[in-house]
Amino acid sequence: MTSQAEIEIVGAGPAGLTCAIVLARAGRTVTVREWHGDVGHRFHGDFQGLENWTDPQDVLAELAEAGIAADFDHHGVSEGVVFDGHARPHSVTGARPLFYLLRRGRSAGTLDRALLDQARAAGAEVRFNDRVKNTSGNMVLAGGPRRADIIAVGHVFDTTMADGAWLAFGADLAPKGYAYLLVHAGRGTVASCMFTGFRNQAQHLAATVAYFTRHAGLQMQNPHEFGGFGNVRLPRTAMQGGNPVIGEHAGFQDALAGFGLRYAMRSGRLAAESLIHGTDYAKSWRRDLQPGLRAGVVNRFLFNQTGPRGVDYLIGKIARVDTGTALAQAYGLSLPRRLLLPLARYRFRAPLKDGSCSHLNCDCVWCQHGDHDAADT
Repeated sequence: MTSQAEIEIVGAGPAGLTCAIVLARAGRTVTVREWHGDVGHRFHGDFQGLENWTDPQDVLAELAEAGIAADFDHHGVSEGVVFDGHARPHSVTGARPLFYLLRRGRSAGTLDRALLDQARAAGAEVRFNDRVKNTSGNMVLAGGPRRADIIAVGHVFDTTMADGAWLAFGADLAPKGYAYLLVHAGRGTVASCMFTGFRNQAQHLAATVAYFTRHAGLQMQNPHEFGGFGNVRLPRTAMQGGNPVIGEHAGFQDALAGFGLRYAMRSGRLAAESLIHGTDYAKSWRRDLQPGLRAGVVNRFLFNQTGPRGVDYLIGKIARVDTGTALAQAYGLSLPRRLLLPLARYRFRAPLKDGSCSHLNCDCVWCQHGDHDAADT
């Protein structure tokens, strides 16, 4: 890729827009091409978490260093409740925010709209309804998930509930995943985040709503259903045809919990900096992203192997200490974890692909909304 030529970014998600902001502020000519009609097309104001435990630096400070203003609605969450397999609540707390609660979608105050406004203000051109059929030189690929390894289905709603964050586990709620309830300032999101059982998503969502109604006092007014999906993999180079691949297009997603926003935005910055300074993007993401991604694969392996009793033990353990510190340790590649990595990667190669979904007569989120043409190429 010629470092001084005009650069096209394929995709206007957080990774692509972060890349565009950094490039445009460095004086580069940037065009973002998005095949949907607006940003945040997969989201409807639902809450997501921008994780804040995998790095000693606060994630908002990291964004500020990249020139990304936190001018989107956000709220630091430093405490919550995790239910064990017997529905016993365990309070978890952190000395600093465990994650920042933010909204996704196209409306004012969402992360997606804020990044779009910042990209345009920096001088980037953003074109909607502009689908790229073929890649060429001087492109950064940020087209989103190529397949569904994880899906989330839920409701966004109004509520009179007090603010809070709740997490629960169980095969009936979210097979090999977790269910969550997030409430802030009279708005809420409840969802089942599952790694298998996609065809039965409606059943799992109903069980999740019933569970949080019973154990957390869930109250929903004006609920609207939403769904999303993510792609998890460990790429070799995150390059395609000489072009950097960033965000979920590259599979940069936590294999255990599906947190991907921090990885997406960091990969966008790294790709931009590689073009500005003529450095090796593959080396950059391996240095700054690969350790956490590998730790996520090991964590996924341990989660799948440990069973309900093991999960209950871990919940009790993190509730007795600073949860942020415990999570940070879980994402460090200690010697035992490095020794486990080859086995975890071997198991990981058997894709997280959901066996219940054949893409025939199925109304799961991926079958209804996934970009299957792109996924099959």
